[in-house]
Amino acid sequence: MPNQKKLFLRALAGETLPTPPIWLMRQAGRYLPEYRATRGEAGSFLDLCYNPDLACEVTLQPLRRYDFDAAILFSDILVIPQALGQHLAFKQGEGPQLDPIRDQAGLTRLNIDGIHDVLGPIYETVAKLSSAIPEHTTLIGFAGAPWTVATYMVEGKGSKDFANIRRFAYGDPDGFAKLIDILVEATTQYLLAQIKAGAEVIQLFETWGGVLSENGFHRWVIEPTCKIVQNIKAEYPDMPIIGFPRGAGLHLLDFKNLTGVDAVGLDSGVPLKWVAENLQKLGPVQGNLDPMYLITGGDEMLAETRRILTTLGNGPFIFNLGHGITPETPPENVGKLVDFIRNGG
Repeated sequence: MPNQKKLFLRALAGETLPTPPIWLMRQAGRYLPEYRATRGEAGSFLDLCYNPDLACEVTLQPLRRYDFDAAILFSDILVIPQALGQHLAFKQGEGPQLDPIRDQAGLTRLNIDGIHDVLGPIYETVAKLSSAIPEHTTLIGFAGAPWTVATYMVEGKGSKDFANIRRFAYGDPDGFAKLIDILVEATTQYLLAQIKAGAEVIQLFETWGGVLSENGFHRWVIEPTCKIVQNIKAEYPDMPIIGFPRGAGLHLLDFKNLTGVDAVGLDSGVPLKWVAENLQKLGPVQGNLDPMYLITGGDEMLAETRRILTTLGNGPFIFNLGHGITPETPPENVGKLVDFIRNGG
């Protein structure tokens, strides 16, 4: 198959490559002046997400600059609760705002039946990208994992202590399980539609799993992720799936062993030697440069990049960040990083 010649897919299939493929989370974003111009044209962040032409454009912008090995669909993890009927808005300087669901009774506001009517423009974006990206570039579809999406649905916004969702999950686990079940089904349908439209790889973002207890992590992160992976593999057995459980720490081994994901994304706090000796033996890993190095740049950025390449380069590996690019990042530092990796570190 021609796709197997793509470096990104070869790494996900378990091949150790002399130069790892590279893409960066939030590679399409506010650090690029061309993104800011397109965002202004769209009118709002959500308008940009739901405009296939403009969403396709901002996805392609970083490819033109840096020729990354993968493009990731431009969208947001919170389109799922919006499609389910929960009101969503993005306020300048405050981030996402949702009408919070704090108990089982609030679940009556959610309706899974019409999600594709809302999400249709995103599938159209995937289809446009599938034909617009370079032949050597892999197209990544994505969704937020159920726990992380639920944190916003219950808290109503971002949170520092996640008190409301932990109170719901620990105090009424049966009721909270119904919310997770809704999200597993909606996320499965959403991702299958992305694959049908042309996505070649799926990434599940579990940004806030690290706030859970050990038992909570197994019940609300590992089990729902496993169900989604099984649902996708039942229809697309060869579809590569990357799980990114930020802040998971020592849970990473169980996450890899029990969810069925093909590769594991690493945040910046994971010890690389431990990864090489334990996790990478189980399959490909992706990560994990601290995004702050992209802001500071210089020799320290290159030295840390070299350390990552040296430690993880002897196994299946995809270079990425430990979290997303921040708006303050100088675009030229991204170029220097990519050139450094492509020239052998």
